[in-house]
Amino acid sequence: MARDSLETSPPVETVKRELRRAILDHRLPPGTRLTEEAAAGHYGVGRTVVRTALLSLSHDGLVTLERNRGAFVARPDPREAREVFEARSLLEPRAARLAAQRAVPADVEDLRRHVAEEHAALAQGDTGSAVHLSGLFHTRIAEIAAQETIASFVRALVSRSSLVIALYWRRHDTVCESHAHHELLAAIGRGDGAAAEELMQSHLVDLLSGLDLSDRVKPVSSLAKALQG
Repeated sequence: MARDSLETSPPVETVKRELRRAILDHRLPPGTRLTEEAAAGHYGVGRTVVRTALLSLSHDGLVTLERNRGAFVARPDPREAREVFEARSLLEPRAARLAAQRAVPADVEDLRRHVAEEHAALAQGDTGSAVHLSGLFHTRIAEIAAQETIASFVRALVSRSSLVIALYWRRHDTVCESHAHHELLAAIGRGDGAAAEELMQSHLVDLLSGLDLSDRVKPVSSLAKALQG
């Protein structure tokens, strides 16, 4: 039976999920070449499975496919970096207001867990995981707002933001300022929509101000070692 058979290979979604996490954790920086052979060897699947996963990630904006060159982790330029955060500033403040109005205690506890895990990652020096967890905090707020169209846009923008942060973030001591998420959590917990909206707006402006829009991050030299984490 062929190695690419779905009966002998893990599902494409598994490979996609693992590659996505490696990208969002910054183990695979923007611009890194994603060779099918190396990824297939690491995950123990056929190249067709990897190729399909990479195509799906390209639709999500995390991977670029270049003719005659292959697949690369997407590398947003400074203009796109600004646009990503400008788009977030249009969507997320409104989502925060709605989340504060609709959150139930279980939602607030879920957000509190995200903040605690993010801070634990930062304390351990695991910036990549902290970025990932910070993104989950933001997307969870959009989900609590119960407007799936907005939430789907926010999920895509937050993923793109991870690439932007990997390239341009200059305040290496923290990813999302700790007080910002705590204050957002408190506003949502007490049902204060106006405060949540204002806090989210100022938080996103602050994140944009933390970007150094010069390109200095280099791709990894070994895809296999990066995937091993």
